[in-house]
Amino acid sequence: MDIVKSTKNIGTEIEKGVEVVGKKVTEAFDNLASHLPFANLAKREDSTFHIEVDLPGVKKEDVDIKIEDGVLVVRAIRQYRSELTRDDYYICESSFGKMERRFALPESIDSSKVDASFEDGRLEIELHKTEKAKPKTISIK
Repeated sequence: MDIVKSTKNIGTEIEKGVEVVGKKVTEAFDNLASHLPFANLAKREDSTFHIEVDLPGVKKEDVDIKIEDGVLVVRAIRQYRSELTRDDYYICESSFGKMERRFALPESIDSSKVDASFEDGRLEIELHKTEKAKPKTISIK
């Protein structure tokens, strides 16, 4: 009788473990998806690339931009308001914490000529092509 009871207890513990793991996996994916900021990418006629990244509620000093191995990396942190904590919210649909967005850059981008500006929660980045990669107009004689 003790073997049957032990087997049932083991089965119950396994079920509880599976439920906990399932919840943790769901939380991890929800957290990842909520911290991926929206972005727009455009190519201009002058061969520059223009990227806009929406970072509402983020301060300029909490944004970090780097080029690492041909990838433009935008990292930001959105802080909770100092007078509120996570437990104070009844509904919290905004993303808080670390956010990151990566853009693979073509080899034609000149990493020394990247301009960035930040205003009203929108990061704007201009990427310029190398002189060698820019189109050349040839005059006819």
